[in-house]
Amino acid sequence: MRKIEIFDTTLRDGEQSAGVTLTSMEKIEIARQLERLGVDIIEAGFPAASQGDFESVKQIAEMVKGSTVTALARSAQSDIDAAWQALKNTASPRIHVFLATSPIHRQYKLKMTEDEVVEAAVASIKYAKQFFPVVQWSAEDACRTELPFLARIIEEAIQAGAEIINIPDTVGYITPREYAEVFTYLQNHVPSIGRVKLSAHCHDDLGLATANSMAAILAGVTQIEGTINGIGERAGNTALEEVVLGLYTRKDFYQAESRLVLSEIKRTSELVSKLTGMVIPPNKAVVGQNAFAHESGIHQDGVLKEKTTYEIIEPETVGLSSNSMVIGKHSGRHAFRTKIKELGFTVSDEEMNQLFKVFKNLADSKKEMTDDDIVALVLEEKVTKEGGYYELVSIQVQYGTNQIPTATVTLSGMDNETIQEAGTGAGSIEALYNTLERCINKPVTLKDYRIQSVGAGRDALAQVFVKVLYEGVETSGRGLAQDVLEASAKAYLNAINRAIMTEERTSIALMN
Repeated sequence: MRKIEIFDTTLRDGEQSAGVTLTSMEKIEIARQLERLGVDIIEAGFPAASQGDFESVKQIAEMVKGSTVTALARSAQSDIDAAWQALKNTASPRIHVFLATSPIHRQYKLKMTEDEVVEAAVASIKYAKQFFPVVQWSAEDACRTELPFLARIIEEAIQAGAEIINIPDTVGYITPREYAEVFTYLQNHVPSIGRVKLSAHCHDDLGLATANSMAAILAGVTQIEGTINGIGERAGNTALEEVVLGLYTRKDFYQAESRLVLSEIKRTSELVSKLTGMVIPPNKAVVGQNAFAHESGIHQDGVLKEKTTYEIIEPETVGLSSNSMVIGKHSGRHAFRTKIKELGFTVSDEEMNQLFKVFKNLADSKKEMTDDDIVALVLEEKVTKEGGYYELVSIQVQYGTNQIPTATVTLSGMDNETIQEAGTGAGSIEALYNTLERCINKPVTLKDYRIQSVGAGRDALAQVFVKVLYEGVETSGRGLAQDVLEASAKAYLNAINRAIMTEERTSIALMN
């Protein structure tokens, strides 16, 4: 079996999804889970983009041991320098340098000739090789580049020292047969192609990202790039869980495999969904809630008689199992800590003490505690621990069929002052958010609001996701509580705190 390496860019390309803003803590949690999943390469971010990105890449690179950590850089010395400063203390630092090659990018974005593009690519690779033992080079918009020029610049990149050549379908334009033909052409027209590893990076603008990636594997590619749940710029990237399950299920056809721990797929998918606020569509392949559901009577009858009649993947393969209650209000600290460890989280003694206290309080009022509840609690506590500029002290909302909804809110402000306001709205949520806006005393535009339950039953936790525009910064936030209104208030404040944090980091970067 050929070995296909998995290059995960959830923390870089995935975070470029509109409205997604991950904190350093959230990026670290995702990186830890990607390591448990068995990802070969984690693209931790774009260090030159911001101070926050730089710090996150540095922390992840120093923490992760089971996967290689890389960072993105444009073909500019300042970008390469930033990547080196972030990665220099790791065991095997690797950089991912890119430069656009297509006619439309050369003419309108770069304003460079073919020769100038080649010269810039070669110079950046040679400069990066002074620091990094492994350099990956990407031809941005390669699939709309003239094949003779693409072959020329790739040969120059290899001669300059690139060990991995990535051929991205940057705008999701190409079809599977055409994509395979690009790799075949390069293998026949680039003299030094045998010295490097070929990589595929596809976008899903036409819904072909996974199909294109599988076609690339058939054409000889040995590295696939993508994201968990297929998140990313515009319509997203190749969904890595689909690629690895395709290889696993049809190994007879592809004669290739990855080293991913398949039973960690579902957990990784849910973690990324919770932290980004991007809900997994029920009909999503491999990880959607309907992926193993059978509604049709004919299908149900067939599955009951023999699973393989309508199931080509066993749910347990991807880590889907029953989510029954295993701990409750009578459970002790040791059992609770063991469960947290089983769910893949690492917490300090201080965090454990606070988590156990919150768990006990919730278990007193909630009949059943599921794995989903505990995951949500841990993530909520980590968000709370990060602190914020505004913290919710109390809310009171009055609503009646023939009354004007009214909300009263008390916050702890940026200088620990107590802020209290009241307001009205057409409904309870509007009254609450109008009041919170008065507390903050600056205009806030609510761009999106979504609510979902964690688990099932009348006592299920409510998880709210919002997207807001505050002071020119669009950011997302989430909140968790048994009460919908409390969860809504927490999500709103979480988004505001993230926007302020982003604004401050930008100001610091500009000052430096």
